[in-house]
Amino acid sequence: MKLTALEIKQQQFEKSLRGYDPGEVNSFLNLLASEWEHMTGRMRELENQVDKLNDKLKHYERVEEALHETLQTAKSSAEEKLSMARRQAKLIEDKAELEAEKIIKEAYEARREIRQNIHQLVDKRTEIIRTLRSFLDNASEYVHQFSKDDASLFTLPDLSEFESQQKKKKQQTDKEPKPESASLKSTVPGTEKIDDILDDID
Repeated sequence: MKLTALEIKQQQFEKSLRGYDPGEVNSFLNLLASEWEHMTGRMRELENQVDKLNDKLKHYERVEEALHETLQTAKSSAEEKLSMARRQAKLIEDKAELEAEKIIKEAYEARREIRQNIHQLVDKRTEIIRTLRSFLDNASEYVHQFSKDDASLFTLPDLSEFESQQKKKKQQTDKEPKPESASLKSTVPGTEKIDDILDDID
């Protein structure tokens, strides 16, 4: 049964011949009512504090939940960004490898073309020197013939005969096996450094 201070003060007892002193009973009831009122007020105050603490606890629980959700979102975002960064790094690495392979391939092609051009130039130079030597040999032979016969100084040479001799010599030259490039390099001046040049290119 729930009592109030007013109910304690107004409590009435039946009187008897040998009962308690009414003054003392009323005084005790008043004291008990005051103490009861004080305890009731204190209990209400404590209940209010408990309610406030419960409200704060609920607030902190909501904050904790929000922080937990924020942390999870940040973690997921960080993992996603890290994964994306790794994918981008892999793409950049693959692209760099392809570019490097392309550059190396182009460098090898350029070196091969340079070597071919050098060989072609050496062959052309050798052919020109061979032609000049043939011409100089023929001219030297005619000068030698002219020096033997003084009378030949006053006669014009037969150009048709000269041309026929040139053709015969050219045919003989064409029939003879062409020397290897190594023997040509050894006889043609200026070719002894070709190997060094090619080695530098490599």
